[in-house]
Amino acid sequence: MEILCTRPGCVHPQNSFSDLDDPSKLKTVQQKYCTSCGMPLILGGRYLPSKLLGKGGFGAAFLAKDRFTPTMRLCVVKQFQPEGNLNTQALAIAQKLFEREAIILEELGSQHPQIPRLYAFFPLVVPNHLTKEEEQFFYLVQELIEGEDLETELKRKGVFRESEIVVVLHEILKVLKFIHDNNCIHRDIKPSNIMRDQQGRLYLLDFGAVKQLTATAGNPQKRSTGIYSMGFAPPEQMQGSTVYPATDLYALATTCLNLLTGKAPEELYDSYNNCWNWKPHVTKISDSLANILDRLLLPSPSDRYQSASAVLDALDSSQSQGIYSSPKTSVQTPSNLPISSVPSPPSKPSSSPIYPNPKKTFSSVDLLIYSGFTGFEGAILILSLQKFLEASGIIIGCMIIGGLIYFQYRGILDKKDLLIIGTITVFLLIVAFFFGSLGFESFSFLLIAGLVASSGLIAVTSLFKLIYQLLSTIF
Repeated sequence: MEILCTRPGCVHPQNSFSDLDDPSKLKTVQQKYCTSCGMPLILGGRYLPSKLLGKGGFGAAFLAKDRFTPTMRLCVVKQFQPEGNLNTQALAIAQKLFEREAIILEELGSQHPQIPRLYAFFPLVVPNHLTKEEEQFFYLVQELIEGEDLETELKRKGVFRESEIVVVLHEILKVLKFIHDNNCIHRDIKPSNIMRDQQGRLYLLDFGAVKQLTATAGNPQKRSTGIYSMGFAPPEQMQGSTVYPATDLYALATTCLNLLTGKAPEELYDSYNNCWNWKPHVTKISDSLANILDRLLLPSPSDRYQSASAVLDALDSSQSQGIYSSPKTSVQTPSNLPISSVPSPPSKPSSSPIYPNPKKTFSSVDLLIYSGFTGFEGAILILSLQKFLEASGIIIGCMIIGGLIYFQYRGILDKKDLLIIGTITVFLLIVAFFFGSLGFESFSFLLIAGLVASSGLIAVTSLFKLIYQLLSTIF
């Protein structure tokens, strides 16, 4: 039997013991030790690590077998052993987080089918094989969820459809409702912490960052420790302020954006204009779901849904109206969306976080691209039509350009469509030139006029953008 040593930095962690292939010997042997560093291999007297699953700053996770179960049940063994030279305070915080995960799994995992169960939690004190000084490790053993997390699933199969996002929301919101009802906040919702098992059930993992609501009860000024995943956490959590159930709901919304677009949240947030700009990156989504996600992404916790139940009610209401089968629906505003009966959280921090407002905007790059396209197409269309239709050609050309601008504003035409239209325009000019319908001078004039108009409109747009920014800073 192969057993893996769990000591960090062990030169030869793989160990083989042929005598353990005998079932009776396997269940009665007291201990086995690493032949390289002398580390005890049978953890807690029963768990046999066989494979490294992952490694991080606070330790590692191993696939292991439980030798005291009839089927040698597979499980996950997490080892706590921070890397680097942490000071006493940082080490104490890290250890507390690890112990907290064990406590939460014991309390919640046994009560909810979509939270892994805790099997064991124990320390191990061993002498360092080099310095001979004692060093302490902590181990947490939990249920193995066989499947893949949503981050891995996204990489494997590509972006999620709206119907798949609705399923994710329904399943994880039910878990969050249970967690919040038990006075806890997860604080680290993201795709890699949501696991889909082989039967399709979704599980919420990694409870090391869970915060007990009772820790801040009656003391709204008590600050949260700086534990979060960049891009997924809301403003109040990144500032180290008080966290609420709405904090988890915000992170779940950013998780959905990541799955819908395949892009990191940072790529969907326009920091220049201080707003989310995710909708242009989604092929198709109903207005109803978009509005739900937008409300979950509001910067102030008090403006979001106040509970997982409220979001579930909004989703169920939309589904009952058949909204997800039709992308065109009426827009719901925060005033008519359902509100939870949970009391409002304490007043928000005095310093307003720099974070998005849910409105449609164009990034500066997009604005310049659209300006250049409009100038190029406008010049060529108007001049070409004016040549063949005289004065009426100018009017028709202006009408067509107006329609193109409207389609760009509404998001019906994206950058790929603009490239296709521009390519077709140039191709038609080349065809007209080669077939004699357009002379060399006219061909050159149209191309130069298009490029000049494009450059000019880009310059004008940049100037107005600069003036707008200057006025914004003044007023």
